[in-house]
Amino acid sequence: MEAQIVIDLATATPPYEQIQGQISALIAVGELQAGARLPTVRSLAADLGVAAGTVARAYKELEAARIVITNRRQGTVVAGSRQARPPGAARAVGADGAVMAAVEHLIEEGERAGLDGTMLITLLQGRLNQRGK
Repeated sequence: MEAQIVIDLATATPPYEQIQGQISALIAVGELQAGARLPTVRSLAADLGVAAGTVARAYKELEAARIVITNRRQGTVVAGSRQARPPGAARAVGADGAVMAAVEHLIEEGERAGLDGTMLITLLQGRLNQRGK
């Protein structure tokens, strides 16, 4: 997995939810395609500096939503089709076109204001926390 996952320990969002959300977002924007293999639980945990159980929980949540599939031989891979996911799962990972357009707009406005990606994420996370999301 080439895309980078970042854990923010300063936020109230538990690390497993941050991992789950970021993987879901990477799938939604096409960074992770169907069949793409995710890192092993131990490998990702070591890279992020979190307990293996934290990554395992994120993977289990993603599997329960049918976003990824785990088996012993192939490891954890991105599920093949959105039709295999329960109703609403595509919306949960941000696949709605209007949401993606709004994200693109946010990025463009942030760049115009001289903000980097980390600051945009921090601002968005702070606002979500204020709203209790």
